[in-house]
Amino acid sequence: MTMHHNSQQPSFAFVSASWAALFAGALSFLIGLLNSDLLLNERGYYFTVLVYGLFAAVSVQKSVRDKLEGIPVTGIYYGLSWLSVIIAVLLLCIGLFNATLALSEKGFYGTSFALALFGAIAVQKNTRDIQAARPTVIEPDLVRLQDDSASRQGDA
Repeated sequence: MTMHHNSQQPSFAFVSASWAALFAGALSFLIGLLNSDLLLNERGYYFTVLVYGLFAAVSVQKSVRDKLEGIPVTGIYYGLSWLSVIIAVLLLCIGLFNATLALSEKGFYGTSFALALFGAIAVQKNTRDIQAARPTVIEPDLVRLQDDSASRQGDA
């Protein structure tokens, strides 16, 4: 037995553009770090902010989508997801504000960071859309258990 969902699978072009945005943003940010004159601890700081920001962006997208689909999400997780994105962006902004970099370098890091976060959100959205568009196969034993459970509830 299969169940179909009303979700539409994203186009190949949108999936490709999302992955390209994620890789372009993250790779350009990382290549910029590798080619910079920053100290190793400064590079580590910006790398950590990027990884934290990417994780936080995916977490926000997932928790928002879960809430929209009626999947339970605790308030603390939902709030921490949003707070994490805000903290990651603030940490990048504070770090760049205080850095002794040219304005063009600061703009480069800010733009590539934003592109990477957007790409991460879009890739996560596409992953969920693709998964939701696939028919779900329910094992016959599970269907029988559900039917038995429903008939017992009807008898009560």
